[in-house]
Amino acid sequence: MRISDLSRLSGVPITTIKYYLREGLLPPGTPTAHNQAVYDDDHLRRLRLIRALVSVRGLSVNATAELLEALSRDDGDLHRTLGLVLGALPVGEHPAGDRPAGDTVPRARLEEAEKLIEALGWRIHHRSEGRLALARALYEMAEVGLPLRVETLVPYARLTERIAALDLDQLAGDENDHIDIAERAVLTTILLEPVLLLLRRMAQENESASRHGTEEEPR
Repeated sequence: MRISDLSRLSGVPITTIKYYLREGLLPPGTPTAHNQAVYDDDHLRRLRLIRALVSVRGLSVNATAELLEALSRDDGDLHRTLGLVLGALPVGEHPAGDRPAGDTVPRARLEEAEKLIEALGWRIHHRSEGRLALARALYEMAEVGLPLRVETLVPYARLTERIAALDLDQLAGDENDHIDIAERAVLTTILLEPVLLLLRRMAQENESASRHGTEEEPR
């Protein structure tokens, strides 16, 4: 396909495609004439993933380039691919237990996060970004006078296991096509999150109506 076809099918402007080509995010096409080249379905899949990472997940071009480079070394490990594109794993290699400079999460909150993961029996990578993010969230809750105990969070976490299973079911397909699965994972996860938050709030409204409302339907 020509670059105009690539733009039309991907929804990415030609000028942006040329920028991605210059920056090395997108491999060059097959030359056909001076300043002309053709592209194939691999270019289209990769371009869609780039668009998802930049526009939906909000990564910078440099971060996207690093992530794509990391994906090229995945050796067919789909679990690692999903961890990278969804932000569960950092792109760079960091020693186990390292935390970003300047992070002030108290060790007690870090230990609480670890206790919760252990109580759930979850298999979470030692470099997972989620560990620190969870500890930070627990710290912020405690700072406003709403400390959460592990026992309180376990039932909530069990509900998220069911959501996670549904998420992975949505990605069923050719497990060898990591680029396609990575794109769908980003779109499904990031774009679905606000919908899930809204459903939770609507469910709270429904539960409140069941417990405390009257028989009269709200207007």
